[in-house]
Amino acid sequence: MARIASERLSKSLNANLDRLRRVYKHCDDLAVKDWRYGPDLKHRAASVHFKTLADSGTNYMKSALQDLSNHVIGPGLDITPELIRVFFGARGVSAESASLESEWAAADRLMLQGYSILLIDGWDQALCFESKRLETRPVSEPETEPVVQGPREGTVESLQKNVGMIRMRLQTPALKFQFFRAGGHSNTMIGYGYLDGVVDPALLAEFERRLQSCKGKGDIIDTSFIEELIEDHPLSPFPQFRYTERTDVAASSMLNGKIVLLAEGSGSIMICPGLFFDLLQSSEDYYQRVLVSNFIRWLRFIALFIAISLPSLYIAISTFHTELIPTVLLLAIVDSREGIPFGAFVEAVIMVFFFELLKEAGIRLPRNVGSAVSIVGALVIGEAAINAGIASPFMVVVVALTGIASFALPQYNLSIAMRLIQFPLMAFASLLGGFGILLGYLFIWLHLVTLTSLGVPYLTPIAPWKADQFRDSLVRTKLPALVRRPRPPSST
Repeated sequence: MARIASERLSKSLNANLDRLRRVYKHCDDLAVKDWRYGPDLKHRAASVHFKTLADSGTNYMKSALQDLSNHVIGPGLDITPELIRVFFGARGVSAESASLESEWAAADRLMLQGYSILLIDGWDQALCFESKRLETRPVSEPETEPVVQGPREGTVESLQKNVGMIRMRLQTPALKFQFFRAGGHSNTMIGYGYLDGVVDPALLAEFERRLQSCKGKGDIIDTSFIEELIEDHPLSPFPQFRYTERTDVAASSMLNGKIVLLAEGSGSIMICPGLFFDLLQSSEDYYQRVLVSNFIRWLRFIALFIAISLPSLYIAISTFHTELIPTVLLLAIVDSREGIPFGAFVEAVIMVFFFELLKEAGIRLPRNVGSAVSIVGALVIGEAAINAGIASPFMVVVVALTGIASFALPQYNLSIAMRLIQFPLMAFASLLGGFGILLGYLFIWLHLVTLTSLGVPYLTPIAPWKADQFRDSLVRTKLPALVRRPRPPSST
C-alpha cells in the first residue's frame, strides 16, 4: 500500500474515490458502492469498507437516511445533503453510532480497523460506522497455565475483552487503563493498566517514559515486541518481565503494585516489572492453603537448582570428587561407563543437546503427536544411546531428571534461561570440578544482583532487603497480608 499522507478529505466525491483507489491499489478486498438519494435521486454518496474486515450485510447509507426521517423511507427522496450535514454535524442521535473524520489519516485508520466509511458528495467529512466482523477465539482455560483449583478464565486476542475481564475482577475507579497506537505499518493498539494509589509513582513514571520511546520504533504486533524495547538488560538470559494468559494473575499483580501491558491481537499480558521471585510463582499458590502453597513453592526452588546444576554436579563428582560417592555406587558408575568413548563432559553435552532438541520438536509438532513423539523419542534415543555405548545409564537418568525439573518451572522464559546456563556450568565443572561450579554460581549471583527491571533490583526483596515485601517471595504468608493497601493522599 502506498504511503498514507496526512491530508484532508475533499468536497468532491470523485476526488475522494480517486484518492482511495490510488492509495489502495491492488487491494481487491476493498469494496466501494455508489448510492443515489434525495429529490430525483440526483445526489451522490458512496460507502467504502474492506470485505475481509467489515460486515457487508448492513446498509449504512439506509441507516443514515433512516435517522433523518420519522417513517420508513423508500428511496430517500426527502433527504438532502444539507440535512445530513446539519444532523450529523450536530451529533444528532443516530441508530448507528458514527464518528466524523475530516482527515484521511483518521479515516484510513478506522477503515483498516474494520469500520465502514460513508462519503457524501459536497461534504469534506466522512461518516465512519463501526462494522467489524472478525471472529475471535472464545474465552477458555489457558493451556500454558492450567490449575487444579481456581478460575478457568483466560485471555483472548481482543484487547477490549481482556481489559473488560480485568475490570470485572477489580471493580474500582482506582483501576486505570490508558491506550495508544504503536504506529508503523501495524498501528497496533497498546494498553497498560495499574491501580492508582497502589503502584509506585516513580515506577509508573519510568514505565511511561520508556513506553513513549517505543512509539514509531518499528512494527509492534505482540507484547513481546515491546519487551525488547523497554527492558534494562537485553543480553541477559534472565527474563525481566513476566507473562500470563490469566486475567486473575493480572488482577492480583496490580493489587501488588505491578503494571500490566496488553496489545490488540495478543493473548499474552506482560507484567512489569518481572522480578526473579515473581517468575517462580504460580496462580495456584493463592488458591491453596498456606502450608500447601509453601511446600509447592519450595519444590519449584529445588527444581530450579536441579535444572541448572544437576549435569554439572554429575560431571564434577564423577571426574574430580569420586571420594564423595559411596563405594557401591561408584563401582556401579564405573561399570556403566566402561566402553564409553567420551568423557563425562562431552557425554553430558551430547545428551542434553539432543534432549533439548526433542523438547523443541515436541512443541513445534501438532499437539496430538507432539507429546507422543517427545516421550517415545526420549525413550528410544536413550535406550539406543546406552546400547550403542554412546552414553551411560546414569547420564540418561541425570539428563531426564534435569528435563523434568525444567518442566516444573511455571514460566517458560525462565525455563529457557536455565537451559542456557547449564552449558557453561558444565564447562566449569569439567575444568575445575566443584570449585568450577562454585565459580559459576558466583558469576550467576553477581549477574543477578546487578540486574534490574524498570530500575527495580531483580532480587528484591532479598537484595536489597525489604522486609515488607518478603511476605510473598521465598514463602507466602496469609492472603490478607499480601495485598498492598492504597497510600493515603498527600496533604497539601
